[in-house]
Amino acid sequence: MQTARAVPASTVVNLRDLGGIALEAGRRVRPGAALRSGQLSGLDAAQDRAVAALGIRTVVDLRTADERAAAPDRLPPGARLFVADVLGDNPGVAPARLRALLADPVAAEQLLGGGKAEELFAGTYRQMVLSPAAAAAYRAFVETVADDRARPVLFHCTTGKDRTGWATALLLMLLGASRDVARSEFLAVNPVVRVAYAPYVQDFLDAGGDPEIASAIIEVRPRYLDMALDAMDERWGGLDGYVRDGLRVPQAVVERLRSGLVVPA
Repeated sequence: MQTARAVPASTVVNLRDLGGIALEAGRRVRPGAALRSGQLSGLDAAQDRAVAALGIRTVVDLRTADERAAAPDRLPPGARLFVADVLGDNPGVAPARLRALLADPVAAEQLLGGGKAEELFAGTYRQMVLSPAAAAAYRAFVETVADDRARPVLFHCTTGKDRTGWATALLLMLLGASRDVARSEFLAVNPVVRVAYAPYVQDFLDAGGDPEIASAIIEVRPRYLDMALDAMDERWGGLDGYVRDGLRVPQAVVERLRSGLVVPA
């Protein structure tokens, strides 16, 4: 099943163009319009000419204030920054603390041992669907991508896997992708994320850390996305209700989004 095209970049982690992903009725996502990645704090536009060539107009940063202060984005030439803080009402949750969770194996075992790491991350995905702050952030994200003047849009969190993962799944389903297609793209980032965090994981393991804790922290798992989808279905009866009543995205915005990003195969 086709997933996003990896964009070669040496100073941006996990940069992927959603263009070409299959949608219903033989259609696909427009290439070059919506891209996902990890944080842009290390972007070197002079070195990464492929990034500069994307013509990014808007960067949507899904990170917390603390993350942005610690590692501010370096924007592509001509791009503007739009902040949509998904975890604003609970910035201490797991996706915002990946390196901290790997830095102390003893504390990690106390906090996350015995399967609690997966439970913590799974619970965060439920929160990303149900919390008012997350709803406001994802509404702003959808409205930004739907704006012709804002595209191409690059959206990201820290590693581009959790908050960005749900943003991607939401966007693809809104455009007409099946849940299976959205799940394939969600899981496709794991190889890149494992490589990006390999030094931190190795230090964690060398200090006696539990490999299962490291795996649950670094990887995205099918259960994580399922938790978000289940929360959406339970609270709002599916995607349409979530977008209409949870995110409160007007139908006109959804129609502009589809008009701008859906093309024939």
